[in-house]
Amino acid sequence: MLAVAGTLLPNSARAADAEARARVIVKLKPPTEAPGAARVVPLAERLNRAAVRHGAQPQAQRPLGGEVRLLTASGIDSASLARQLAADPEVAYAVPDRRMRRNVVPNDTLYGFRAGGDPEVGQWYLRSPDSLFRSAINAESAWTPAVVQGSRSVVVAVLDTGVRFDHLDLGTKLLPGYDFIRDTLTAADGDGRDADASDPGDWVTVEEVQRSSKDDLTEDCLPRNEAGQLLDAESSWHGTKVAGMVGALTDNGEGIAGAGWDVRVLPVRVLGKCGGFESDIVVAMRWAAGMAVEGVPDNPAANRAKIVNLSLGGAGACRAAYADAVADLTALGVTVIASAGNTAGHVVSAPANCEGVIGVGGLRHIGTKVGFSDLGPEVAISAPGGNCMNTQPNEPCLYPLITTTNAGITTPAPASSVYTNGSTDITVGTSFSAPLVSGAAALMLAVQPGLTPDELRARLQATARTFPTTGAVSGTPQCTAPRFDNRGDSIDQLECYCTTETCGAGMLDARAAVQAALGIVARISLVGDGDPQAGEPLTLGTSDSLLPDGRSIAGVQWTLVEDGGIVDGFDTPANAPTVQLTPSAGGDFTVRVRVEDNEGDFAEQTVRVTVQGPSRDRGGGGGGGVMGVGYLLALLAALPAVRRAVQGRSKPARQSGRRALR
Repeated sequence: MLAVAGTLLPNSARAADAEARARVIVKLKPPTEAPGAARVVPLAERLNRAAVRHGAQPQAQRPLGGEVRLLTASGIDSASLARQLAADPEVAYAVPDRRMRRNVVPNDTLYGFRAGGDPEVGQWYLRSPDSLFRSAINAESAWTPAVVQGSRSVVVAVLDTGVRFDHLDLGTKLLPGYDFIRDTLTAADGDGRDADASDPGDWVTVEEVQRSSKDDLTEDCLPRNEAGQLLDAESSWHGTKVAGMVGALTDNGEGIAGAGWDVRVLPVRVLGKCGGFESDIVVAMRWAAGMAVEGVPDNPAANRAKIVNLSLGGAGACRAAYADAVADLTALGVTVIASAGNTAGHVVSAPANCEGVIGVGGLRHIGTKVGFSDLGPEVAISAPGGNCMNTQPNEPCLYPLITTTNAGITTPAPASSVYTNGSTDITVGTSFSAPLVSGAAALMLAVQPGLTPDELRARLQATARTFPTTGAVSGTPQCTAPRFDNRGDSIDQLECYCTTETCGAGMLDARAAVQAALGIVARISLVGDGDPQAGEPLTLGTSDSLLPDGRSIAGVQWTLVEDGGIVDGFDTPANAPTVQLTPSAGGDFTVRVRVEDNEGDFAEQTVRVTVQGPSRDRGGGGGGGVMGVGYLLALLAALPAVRRAVQGRSKPARQSGRRALR
C-alpha cells in the first residue's frame, strides 16, 4: 500500500537571471550536411548557433576531447541552457558544469591511519572503499560540505543500555532520553522507569545468577573459561558504543567521527543486566517516535526520532508485539533499523526479521560476510561489523571498529572519555553494523526530510555496492540460506561470499545513498475523497512528489501499465500533473508516472489501484478519505532519482523473552 508521508519540499521555479553566466558541457551529434555541400560547418559554429537558438549569448568554448566542449554563455543559467540544449536535435547531451568540492576528512584524532596506533587503521569503515577496505561505507565522500554534513534536526533513537552522558565525545549530541526498564533487578539502578537514561553498568556476577530465579538472571548471561566454568560478566557500555558509532562529535579535534556527523542521538534505556524485556522495548519504540505512553511524559516534539536503532535481538520469528510497534512507527514515517544477529550464520532474529525493519548484516573489511553475522532473506543491506582475522596469538585485532566507551569494569569509571581499540576492548558485531546504516539514513533525511521509510530503504538498497566474489582465502564458500542438522539445530556458517539472497542488496554506500536522496521522489496520490468506484471518474496526481529545494516539476508522463480489463485509457492528457480515468468495473489496474524536474533529474513510481465494484456487490461500508483502508494504492516500485545525463562468534540470543546485546 502507498501511504502519504512527509511534506512537499519547496518547488518554486528557478527564474533565469538576465546576468547569469551559464557553464554547460555539451556534446554535438555528427554533422548532417549533405555530400557536396559548400562547406562543413565547424563544431564551434554549430554549437554557437544552437546556443543562440535557445536564447543564450555564447561567450567562449573550451575543447574537452572529441566532440565535447565546455560552452559559457550569458543571459541564461546553466540548468536552463543545459535542459534546452539537451532537447536540440543536434545535441547528443548537455549537462551543467558543476563545481565539485574536496572530500572532508574530519580532524578527529582516531579517524585516520596512525602508525603505531591501536589499531593503526583508524576508522577505516567510514572512509572511501579501496582494494583492501572494500566494505568501507564511503561516508567521507558523503560529508562534502556541498552535499551534507548531517542535520541537528534529525534524531536517531538508540534503544540500548543507556549512555554515559559524561563522555566528552558525545556531549552536546545527546538528548535527555528516558529509562524504560521496569524490572529493578534488570535495571541495576535501584528503581524502575525514570527520566535518567544514563548507563549504570550491566555487569552480572556468578553469585547473582545462582541466587536468582530462572526467569530473571540465567547462566547464558555469563561467559565461561576454557574449562567451562562460569565467570562474572563485565559491564558492556553497549549503548555508549552504539551512540558513538551514530553520532560522536565529528571534526572536533578529538576521538572519533560519528557516521551521521551532526545528527543528534536520543538514548532510550531498555537493556540492563542480562538484556531486557520485549515489553519494555516495544513501548520505548513508540515513545521515541512521539507516541503517548501511559505513565511517562511525552517525548518533546523537537526530540522525536526519525530513525530508531535496535542493536539488540532474540531468537525466533517476529512476534505480534514487535510487528505492531514497527507498523505504528512506519505509519508515523519513522524508520526502524536493527542488527541481524551474531550467532554465526544462523537465521536472522527479531526484530530484524520483522516486516518493515531494515535488517543489517555484518561484513569483514574485504566485503565477505564476517563469521559471527547471521544471514538470510530478512537482511536488507550489509555494513562493516569489524573483524580480527589475520592476527597471531596476543597480537591486536587488525580491523575492529572504534567507538566511545567507559573504562569501568562494573560501575562507571568517573570522567572516563575513552575509546575501544584492538587489544583490550575490541568492538565487533552486527550491533555496530546497524548504527552505520542509521548514520547514513540520517544523512539522507538531512537532505530530504520527507522520505518515507519505504523510500529510504529503496534508496539504500538501490545504491548499495555489489558484494565481491574474490579476495578471501582459497576455499571460502558462497553464503547459503541458514542450514540445520538432522536434529533441527542450526549449523554455523562462518566467513563466506555474500549473495543478495543472504546478505541483502549489497554493501552500504553512504555517498551514493545521499546522492539518491538529493534527487526527485515521484509519488502518485489519489485526488479527492471516497473509494474509487466502478463507473465514476477518479483522478491521480503528483502533488505529493518531493523535489530538491529550489526546483520545480518540468515534465510529467503517465503510462497505463496494465488496464486490468476495467479501464480503456486516460480521459485526460497523459503529460499533465494530474490524470483522470474511469473504470468500468471493480478490480485492479496499474499506472506508472515519470516526473522530471527543471534540472533534468527524474524519478518513476508504479502503483496498483483497487476499484470497488457496484455497491450491491460490496460487503459492508466503505469509509472515506483519501488513501483509506480498502482502496489504497498498492505500491509496486519506488525508483530512486536518476540523473538523465549521468550514466568470532557470540553465544545464542536469549529465548526467555529478554533481548540480548548484539
